[in-house]
Amino acid sequence: MKKPSKPLHARGELRSAIRRQPVVFAVYLVLRLIVLASLVSAILRQEYESAFVCVLVLFLFMLPFFIQKNFGICLPSTLEIIILLFIFAAEILGELQSYFIQYPYWDTMLHTTNGFLCAAVGFSLIDILNRDAKIKFTLSPVYVALAAFCFSMTIGVLWEFFEFGMDRLFHMDMQKDTIVHTISSVMLDPTNSNIPITIDGITSVAVNGRDLGFTGYLDIGLYDTMEDLFVNFIGATVFSVIGYFYLKHRGEGKFAKAFIPTIEETNKEPDSDHVKEPSQEAENRDN
Repeated sequence: MKKPSKPLHARGELRSAIRRQPVVFAVYLVLRLIVLASLVSAILRQEYESAFVCVLVLFLFMLPFFIQKNFGICLPSTLEIIILLFIFAAEILGELQSYFIQYPYWDTMLHTTNGFLCAAVGFSLIDILNRDAKIKFTLSPVYVALAAFCFSMTIGVLWEFFEFGMDRLFHMDMQKDTIVHTISSVMLDPTNSNIPITIDGITSVAVNGRDLGFTGYLDIGLYDTMEDLFVNFIGATVFSVIGYFYLKHRGEGKFAKAFIPTIEETNKEPDSDHVKEPSQEAENRDN
């Protein structure tokens, strides 16, 4: 019998995905149309940097489907929708529509969400590795939660490295500045005795004799970086606690289950929605 061609096979997989997750497909379609409209608009205005961001977003939108298709991992609908909205909110709204500037807490919200989602990904990675015949280990719920927390914080730190690199090499100002009215620095100590000298009540700042018009001292990204890491810490902690109780109660938590990717059964039918639940080998261990 003649095998179906790859295009037909791909269309069949797409139809199957739409049937399984209609809400995800609807969100994906709406966001994709908005990004395509933004791409056309950017090209017409000859804003090629913005056009590149739109192309990048379209590529990122395809990653969840690529992961599910090629790695046998099933992403819950809730997680997939949040990932799509997160990408859209960060790149299209945050960067192109300047929400990072217009709304001071936009960046904070995204970093908190990032901490939560990365902890969920780290949590699921441990379970996926635990199912691999070549990599077998057993961790108690405490250590699974701790590993998920560390994974999330590592991603947060690496992202701050990336932002610093972009600022240092390409002057992109990804680490946003903050106006402060008090500074302390040992560089101001004339005796070079490593004693911090404090200047408070700062109401203006001048560079090379030119007043910048600010009402205080211009901090170069430090406050933004520490705030980002702190809210990432909060998001990671929240999910790690949820994940701990999820494992302790035999994976019965519906809320946590909505954010944890699972492995598809290898012997399932093509359109089956059945997936393996997270490993229970460590359910009774609490270290």
